[in-house]
Amino acid sequence: MANVLRLAMFGTGVFALPTFRGLFDTRHQVVGLVTQPDRTGRGHHQHVNPMKELANERGVPVFQPDSANVPESLDRLREFQADLFVVAAYGQILSADLLGIPRLGAINLHASLLPKYRGAAPIQYAVINGETETGVTIFQIEPKLDAGPILGVDKLMIGPKETYGELEPRLAALAVPLAQRVIDQLADGTTEPQTQDVTKVTKAKRFKKTDGDVPWHKTSHLVGCHIRGVQPWPKPSATLRTQHGTHRLLILDVEPIDVSITGEPGAVEVLDHKRLIVKTGDGAVEVLVLQPEGKRPMATAEFLRGHTVQRGDQFIASDVT
Repeated sequence: MANVLRLAMFGTGVFALPTFRGLFDTRHQVVGLVTQPDRTGRGHHQHVNPMKELANERGVPVFQPDSANVPESLDRLREFQADLFVVAAYGQILSADLLGIPRLGAINLHASLLPKYRGAAPIQYAVINGETETGVTIFQIEPKLDAGPILGVDKLMIGPKETYGELEPRLAALAVPLAQRVIDQLADGTTEPQTQDVTKVTKAKRFKKTDGDVPWHKTSHLVGCHIRGVQPWPKPSATLRTQHGTHRLLILDVEPIDVSITGEPGAVEVLDHKRLIVKTGDGAVEVLVLQPEGKRPMATAEFLRGHTVQRGDQFIASDVT
């Protein structure tokens, strides 16, 4: 009979859920879920944790510690008697003591082609930096961030207009068969670990809200990449100063355009009273879709019908008033 492993899943959110669901379709036994504590949102409503819901449906014990690394948490994790911890977007760095609990240690599903984009925001950085290809890497977890030996990789192409929010579920789906394959290999002792090339390491730090600000000083191509890479969060924000006031906008879609504009990056030009052109670091982009603060998304022509924008107006840094 094939080797059967006892698996405990660590994860929270969109990227982790498909893999957790996929574990139930393997020959292995899911013995526990470790997920973030329940959070209370506005109006004191509890945020729904779909991973917890799935665990409850399947009769799998759920553990939600504030810290998985404290002694009382380690005692609880030992009770699972797991052979392997499977980690995806869990949100906590795991200690050496924790990683030593299961006999096969822990593996992590990371949404990049390691060693590129180690850190908390690999999908966003792949889009923002104009990558055309990305993927999912599974590696053996070591105490150093995303640095362990690689056990498996699957790749996919990034669409030319694909946002971070659109790419994440595709990567989550890609991770499922990869995780199933690697877990079977670990059970059978057939994995072939590959050491990461430290000369190719890049970092993907956690995003702040202000990281959404549109960087008009970059090339037209990278302005578009940035706008896609921060949707749906922290959102591509820009402040337009006109002679009639200041408008806080989300810039949702742009297209490079072969038009010459004078001034600094962020300078605007209006064509035919319905097209908004913005100077970038190497040319210009046309704003196709935007969203005024407190309003719905709209085509640029609709916005211009209700607002006077003209040559000499300028997008300014978000901290300028």
